[in-house]
Amino acid sequence: MIKKLCSAVFFCLVVFGLLCVAGCTESAPAETSKGTVTIGYVLWDSEIASTNVLKQVFEKAGYTVELSAVDAGPLYQAVADGNIDCTVSAWLPATQANYWEQYGDDLVLVRKNLEGAKIGLVVPTYVTIDSIDELNTVADKFDGKITGIEPGAGIMANTEEAITAYGLNFELVASSSAGMSAELSKAVDDESWIVVTGWTPHWMFARFDLKYLDDPKAVFGGEEYIGTLARKGLESDKPGVYDILTRFAWTAADMESVMLEIENGVSDEEAAQAWIDSHEETVTAWIGTA
Repeated sequence: MIKKLCSAVFFCLVVFGLLCVAGCTESAPAETSKGTVTIGYVLWDSEIASTNVLKQVFEKAGYTVELSAVDAGPLYQAVADGNIDCTVSAWLPATQANYWEQYGDDLVLVRKNLEGAKIGLVVPTYVTIDSIDELNTVADKFDGKITGIEPGAGIMANTEEAITAYGLNFELVASSSAGMSAELSKAVDDESWIVVTGWTPHWMFARFDLKYLDDPKAVFGGEEYIGTLARKGLESDKPGVYDILTRFAWTAADMESVMLEIENGVSDEEAAQAWIDSHEETVTAWIGTA
């Protein structure tokens, strides 16, 4: 009888111990995210670089990040409608002026995240003309075409305007950022003439000897900047996110270094991580923990 009672007590103690362990396991605090940040961007080499760097900055700060790649027009609309928190892909004041005019009242321009940007028509330096108004005189050397990028990009609208303003006998051929770069690379290898829609910062200026064609009618505008846009209400809804956006800014050289790594075959994530690892003080300042 005593043996049975002891066995019963021992069994109860074992069960109680297991329950305690289970209870302690369940109540242990799990690592949780500060929340989710949605970032929209366009599939240009420059914006792929900046968006992937910003993504990892937010992750280091404790946020979960969702990326959404869309064309420029839908990107502005998505931020204006509140479906995306932010973007660092706004090229202003000229390149995306039409989208700003349409959606600007429903957006917050947080800051300029990169200054000294530029857009225009770009040719290899071995091309012997220097101005857009000379293009018609050598149209046959370019096969009468300008190699462009995505149809919805602001620079494509600027180029259509340039064709009209200068009376160019050229066709603007839509492609993609990657497609344009591939056509440029092939032409340079063959030393054939090509004119493309180009912008700075871009890795192609580090890889090839290129020049902008002068734009005496100023169709492509002057110096551009890349802006950070946020949806209205982000500052009050997610103040920590907004604060990081107010501090995020870097140089053309920074961006081009990330772009060139990606062009050389490194993944977007690895290129961004390498830049972050070598700029710890900058990243710490962006997060606000310096």
